[in-house]
Amino acid sequence: MDILRAIRSSTNGAKITWIMRDANLPYDRLLSYLTELEEKGFITKRKNDSNLYYLTEKGVDFLVEFEKLERFARAFGIEL
Repeated sequence: MDILRAIRSSTNGAKITWIMRDANLPYDRLLSYLTELEEKGFITKRKNDSNLYYLTEKGVDFLVEFEKLERFARAFGIEL
């Protein structure tokens, strides 16, 4: 979730270093997560700029639904 939120917070695409900082992950672990998220269709790199990551529509939808779930859980005193 932290990776998706870090990418969403950047309006013009997110660099790996920004995602590392915001998600508080080491480089090697971040790369494996980015690969998995890209394979599942949550994020993408644009053809003209492969150094920047963007959320796909599926990634945005997932993040919105997860945040609804977080609010619901918090209302009952449950931390996710």
